[in-house]
Amino acid sequence: MSASSRARSFDVAAAQYAANRPSYPPGLFDRVEESAGRRLAGARVADVGAGTGIATTLLRERGAEVIAVEPGEAMAAAFRRALPDVPIVRGDGNALPLAEASRDLIVYAQSWQWTDPGRSVPEALRVLRPDGALAIWWNTTAFDVPWLREQHNRIAHHCGVKPRSAVRPNDGDATRLAGLTGLRVARRLVRWSRTVSLDTHLANIGSRSAFLVLDEADRHAFLADERERLGEAFPDEWVEETYVVDLLVAARP
Repeated sequence: MSASSRARSFDVAAAQYAANRPSYPPGLFDRVEESAGRRLAGARVADVGAGTGIATTLLRERGAEVIAVEPGEAMAAAFRRALPDVPIVRGDGNALPLAEASRDLIVYAQSWQWTDPGRSVPEALRVLRPDGALAIWWNTTAFDVPWLREQHNRIAHHCGVKPRSAVRPNDGDATRLAGLTGLRVARRLVRWSRTVSLDTHLANIGSRSAFLVLDEADRHAFLADERERLGEAFPDEWVEETYVVDLLVAARP
């Protein structure tokens, strides 16, 4: 399954995505400000791959002036319902529909992996002002939590993808993986957690691209098994999801 097909898969589950995906902790935006060397309040920000507006909402709460860029029709529609007063344009990071030198900050929340860095890095530099910055982040699995590590491995096996190593990459590897070689890059890790119902936890899993491209019966079978397994481990049917936000902030040297 190609990366582009997986990226487009979110459109079939926009409502599920909006209702169940995790948000981000306040400390993440503190680290963005520190690494970018500017406050978010008053900053002109583009949220690329904005989805249903999870990151946009938090950026606006920090006082940023945000425009969203989203390729998916259903995701963009959900965004407009949630944030009717925020401008959103259709497009992606490989060809940003934004003017040259028009943004102080460009952010990719959970979406950089769907771009071609050979195209998306030059596009970001085109749209950024001379003193602007690019912020990329992902909510990643806290591998030191045994049940989450074990679940991650089950999901990877079921979906036919390679499990991530429990040993995180070093800063140099992370920079190369992000396609940002040649820029001044700061990396920060922000740990946080949320407690959710088992239903929400399973719906969150089911909204991931690796699941959305599977046959519906296959998805349902895995989630039914996972419900039974976790129901035994968490009889009150509440689970604590622990995340480590992996943040990269890149600026011109």
